[in-house]
Amino acid sequence: MAVLLEDIVKSVEHLLKLISKTSQEQTYVDPTLDPVLLVPGIAGSILNAVDSKTGRTERVWVRILGADHEFRDKLWSRFDPASGKTECLDPDTHIEIPQDRYGLYAIDMLDPDMIIGSECVYYFHDMIVEFIKWGYKEGTTLFGFGYDFRQSNRLQETLDRLAAKLESVYTASGGRKINIISHSMGGLLTKCFMSLHPDCFNFKFLFVVEYESNVICIVFQIFEKYVKSWIAIAAPFQGAPGYITSTFLNGASFVEGWEQNFFISKWSMQQLAWLELRKVTYAIFLFIDVNHDLYYDIISQFSCIIWILTFFTSLFQLLECPSIYELMACLDYKWEHVPLLEIWKKRCDSDGNSTTVLETYPPVEAIPIFMEALSTNQICYSGVDMDMPFNLEILKWANETRKLLSSAKLPEQIKFYNIYGSNYDTPHCVCYGSNEAPVTDLQELPTLQARYIYVDGDGTVPLESAKVSCLNSSLADGLHAVARVGVPGDHRGILCERQVFRILKHWLRADHDPFYNPVNDYVILPTAFEMETTKTKGMEVASLKEEWEIVGDDDEDCTMEKEPLVGSITVARTSGYMSVQEEAHATVTIQSQKDGKKHVEFSAVSISASA
Repeated sequence: MAVLLEDIVKSVEHLLKLISKTSQEQTYVDPTLDPVLLVPGIAGSILNAVDSKTGRTERVWVRILGADHEFRDKLWSRFDPASGKTECLDPDTHIEIPQDRYGLYAIDMLDPDMIIGSECVYYFHDMIVEFIKWGYKEGTTLFGFGYDFRQSNRLQETLDRLAAKLESVYTASGGRKINIISHSMGGLLTKCFMSLHPDCFNFKFLFVVEYESNVICIVFQIFEKYVKSWIAIAAPFQGAPGYITSTFLNGASFVEGWEQNFFISKWSMQQLAWLELRKVTYAIFLFIDVNHDLYYDIISQFSCIIWILTFFTSLFQLLECPSIYELMACLDYKWEHVPLLEIWKKRCDSDGNSTTVLETYPPVEAIPIFMEALSTNQICYSGVDMDMPFNLEILKWANETRKLLSSAKLPEQIKFYNIYGSNYDTPHCVCYGSNEAPVTDLQELPTLQARYIYVDGDGTVPLESAKVSCLNSSLADGLHAVARVGVPGDHRGILCERQVFRILKHWLRADHDPFYNPVNDYVILPTAFEMETTKTKGMEVASLKEEWEIVGDDDEDCTMEKEPLVGSITVARTSGYMSVQEEAHATVTIQSQKDGKKHVEFSAVSISASA
């Protein structure tokens, strides 16, 4: 019955694909645009398993039908400390990334066969559609770089592929320098590439060095030769502590950033069985003839449920993926809010009296907890139980990767921009147990539901990791940026935000000055945006800060420093209903600069209080 239902689902989806097939012919191409290379983050590339004996290729990430079986059979892997690579358990299988559509196919829709509810497997899809509207053309000015996201961000094999990709894009675009747009962990990959391909020498040939007992082949001047700018979106420069702790111990998801699209919480998902989902499928098809209008909504939710279950299944084996360890909290970063692992434990004194205490572990001290909690972790592969504990060899490798990332330098001629998500509760500290129900055995942690202490961020990456630490103003990216802009949005959804599209269009010079004012003859370029809301009992405080640069053709002498122009306004009112008092204050500052630009800063704060 299960096989029959899967065949029905497959047939329906193929039928809908034929019905909905439309022309993809592009009507507008802008020949003046510089090429763009899109680099995804973790779980953001299609992965194909290739049988070395038969040559058969099968998509294993992401897929809906047969997902659990194919993942276990083809994608489960072991880390090889000698090479730093995660190798498939099946010796006859190796992983490849499809290169169709100049690399865009692998990062567009993660399950191209999914028609109903396909929005839940979109990755760069909306951005690709938007770029084509602006005049970008696949294969000429728009490209993608998918990669095996299980691997280390400094794996030489991946870096070599990226170097070859940059060269091919440069050639295909007619010798134009490239704008890299990375999302999430793709920012760490780009930074590793930049670190291992420095511009501090004038060599233009291969040079072999030894780094931490690993032979690395460096191609000098690759990054600066081919890259014009790098725009990092939602990059976890200093890690994603809450997400990673949950991943190690519970197989957690991208928290808010992914869960919002999947209709069901992670804890409920872990309790679902494939048998129950097949029953749901059967019920859906019986329901079609009676309720035509509801069919699409139901099957859309069902498809999303299947997809996210695939994702959770995969996370149980991430203990052998170096990329996950490289997303742990950076140990050398000056955190304003130190990410902690908290555990309620029962303690007994010499007289046998017990008390419950809350023990806290900073990142370094949390490692022994991971080791003990996962000491008996196993997977069953081909009928054989295999130990899968917390891997100290991968941790050692990841620590060296973080050292490399912290020492990265940006070539002077390359422009760097940072877009980070904000205004979402982001897990930062993870707590297990409670005063009433303390943890008695650390090996029980993988079965317990975690509670979180949240900070501001995008739901996955805290603001401190993406932008700056307020403790000592340490820049999270560690680079000289042209601009850092915060956009209210969740970790994955930020790739669909209209404000992000407007910012990218400016920075890529693809807008041809849509903000140009023919009366005043100026162009406005946004450089910063921050918004925050704080609620306490009886009071709400909202603040907004936005900055722009105005470029114009004023005849003023730009060599003279001038006093800034400052204007402000304050408004207040009292509402009779519940005696609500409201007050708002806004200030605008305009500062002329020597390069002919004007820097505009707008800040506002509002306070609402009820009696």
